[in-house]
Order: sequence, then structure tokens, then C-alpha cells
Amino acid sequence: MPQSTDFALVEAEVPDPAEGQMLIRNAFVSVDPYMRGRMNDVRSYVPPFALGEPLTGGAVGRVVASRNGRFDEGSWVVHNLGWRELALSAGDGLLAFDPAVAPVSTALGVLGMPGLTAYVGLLDVGRPEEGETVYVSGAAGAVGSVVGQIAKLRGCRVIGSAGSPEKVAWLRELGFDEAFDYHEVPAHEALTEGVDLYFDNVGGPTLEAALSALRMRGRVVACGAISQYNATAPTPGPPNLFLVVTKRLRIEGFIVSDHFDRMPAFLAEVGPWVQDGSVRYRETVVDGIENAPAALIGLLTGENVGKMLVKVGPGHE
Repeated sequence: MPQSTDFALVEAEVPDPAEGQMLIRNAFVSVDPYMRGRMNDVRSYVPPFALGEPLTGGAVGRVVASRNGRFDEGSWVVHNLGWRELALSAGDGLLAFDPAVAPVSTALGVLGMPGLTAYVGLLDVGRPEEGETVYVSGAAGAVGSVVGQIAKLRGCRVIGSAGSPEKVAWLRELGFDEAFDYHEVPAHEALTEGVDLYFDNVGGPTLEAALSALRMRGRVVACGAISQYNATAPTPGPPNLFLVVTKRLRIEGFIVSDHFDRMPAFLAEVGPWVQDGSVRYRETVVDGIENAPAALIGLLTGENVGKMLVKVGPGHE
């Protein structure tokens, strides 16, 4: 588990924008489970964080000075320059965000990368059909909560697991047909009915239980395995993996960065759902850049409900 002493808060001089650059004052920076993997010095689908450098990742802020013709002063942008109060950018990889559509914080959550992860993972990878039963672990998180709501909107029966009574109560508010606290009832006891599709955010024993509960030709969408991220030694796979053969199961993993081309379709469908309340969201907001490490540690121990964010500047009023 990361410790607060693994991080340093650093002040730096911020130069004026050069020609083609802009200065962004961040309102929120994102805290996401995948950041834990980037703290390991191993090869993966994304390079590890560099010691002595700011953590990169999602952030949303307002352009306060611009010498870039694409983005005017006062405009809101989403970028990947991460944990900092001010960011200097040449505009590469930036996305404009309209605060009239939704609060700017949603650009990092329900209408951002986590929402797209839920949308692509469920619909493109899992391909649920009306009437099927979908089980979502980590269902009160930024991704899982959106997965469950979209599955309900697509006519599925939805089961969710989470790590506290408060989270379970929220899942029921969201319309989940069944919800359970895995601390109180292990998944292998709670999953008494057949499951057609399992959206896995947790891995470990929960994946093992889901494999046993899956019906013939069931599917697993492998999105994450947060229960394993702080393991100090390699963890063995589920002992019942043979069920993949006997039940003709399909397990498919995905990385959302491979699917950014789906962002327009995602926003066109999910944006109106957020605006009319068909898809609801929560945010756990920690105040101050100095508290970003505590927010990440809290995310890994399940302290968040919905999206974990750090507020580092003024939002849209």
C-alpha cells in the first residue's frame, strides 16, 4: 500500500505561455485505480510514473492565459497533465468541455474516462442482451455505478457488490435489483442465481465466485482487479478456471485508451441520460493538492463513493 511519505509536495516557477502555449488553472485532478499500477517500475500498457516528476493523469481546468489559437482564455479543457494546480500546455491531447452541459467535475467521472470505460466495457465488450443478468463488482465506484445503470437502461437485471452498507444503499437507490456488502456476505454465498455477464473491477475471490455463478456461455468483462493491486507477490489465478472450458465462457479484457474513438457516441448517448437524471452519479471530493496522496490511498482502501476527485482550484460558478 502506498504511504504518504512516498510523495512530495513541490512548488515550481510557472513561466508565461510561449507562442502556441496556454496556461491552465486546474479545478479538479483525477484519482484513479490504474495510478497504483504506474507506481510499479514494470512494463505495462502505459509507462510507469517517473520518480521526481508529477503524477500524470486526468485533470480539468480553465485557460487563464493563451497564445494558442485553438483555445481562448476562459475556456474549459480536459487534459492529462495530472497532479498540479497550474499546467502549461501546447494544446496536444486537450479536449474542450462545456460547463453548460454538466458540472466540470463530471469531465473526469461520469462524462469522462470512467464513464467511457463503463460504456465501452459493457456494451462493446460484454454485449448484454435484454433480460440477461449482469453482476458488477466494485459497483459503487466511478465505473461500476455507471455500468449498472446502463445495464438497467438496456433492460437487464443487475446485481452489484460493494464494501459498505452506505454503498449498498446507494446501489439500491440507483435501481440495482440486488446489492450486497461483500464484507458481510461473501460473493460465493450472495450469487445464488445464474449470471450471464460479469463486469469485473475486483479480481481475486470475487472473480472465482462469479465464474461459478455464470451460466453456460457467460461472459466476463475484465476491467480491473483492485483487490490485487497492492499484492507483494504474484497471486494465483482462480482455482475454478476450468469452468471457462466446461461452461464455454468468454473472458475478455480491455483498456479504455484503445477506445477513445467511441467518445462521441458515448457522450451523445450518456450525456442526455446524465442531464435528465436517468444516470446518476456521486463524487467524493478531497480539497487541496497537498491531500492528493491521501485521496489515492483512500481510493485503494474503498473510502470513496463514486468518483474520487481532488479540488485544486475554483470550479465553474
